[in-house]
Amino acid sequence: MFKDITIGQYFPGESAVHKYDPKLKMITMILFICSLFFIKSVFMYVPVVLYLLLIILNAKLPLGMVLRGLKPLKWIILVTFIINLFFTPGDPIYTFKFLKISQEGLDLAVFMGIRLILLVLGTSLLTYTTSPIELTDGIESLLRPFRKIGVPSHEIAMMMTIALRFIPTLIEETDKIMKAQMARGADFESGNIIKRAKNLVPLLVPLFINSFRRAEELATAMEARCYRGGDGRTKMNASKIVGKDVLIFLGNLIFFGIIVVVSKL
Repeated sequence: MFKDITIGQYFPGESAVHKYDPKLKMITMILFICSLFFIKSVFMYVPVVLYLLLIILNAKLPLGMVLRGLKPLKWIILVTFIINLFFTPGDPIYTFKFLKISQEGLDLAVFMGIRLILLVLGTSLLTYTTSPIELTDGIESLLRPFRKIGVPSHEIAMMMTIALRFIPTLIEETDKIMKAQMARGADFESGNIIKRAKNLVPLLVPLFINSFRRAEELATAMEARCYRGGDGRTKMNASKIVGKDVLIFLGNLIFFGIIVVVSKL
């Protein structure tokens, strides 16, 4: 049930995508997200899909594994599709009792469904190809200018990275607790969606206890290593932007620029 959730997982590699500077990688991801909201035609998603496929192939990520990450969000995608399909005003092309489907609603439902899928796939590639340490360094570097107004960039980056890092761990523990309770007769798979949701309530108590225990262990380990925040800390492997990173970033910038300009025509 939880094996399809791949958020926060990192898959090591030596590809150009993995070696791409984390700061520029996150800026590229922001540009990717922004460009999706400028697209006004379903056909303009074709080059974006090819762009994502090129990244997946270059990073040597299993396509099935990447697509499997969409499975936990299927209900969100389905609800988004249904809401846009039935509640978008326009001339109805099909009517069933009080439900009406218009051509505008059908187009918008397909449009929003594809956009949501591409958003999930695109953003998930960031954690697939960036280690937690690199992710922390990248977030801290991007937030560093805000330190002048009192924003604790290092602490924020650390908290965000720890949260992402422990998502797979909590999912694994949830799966273990569920299997242990199923061995004792608990039923998590039969019944409607409401009943199945209620059956998950007994999982919360042991899961919260394990989460607090892990948090305490992590705090103790950081304290034992004399961690006192970001002030005065140095990095063993500081990331540097090289010429290859600049070329990749410029290529992405040109691609997203073309997408935005063509979408506005």
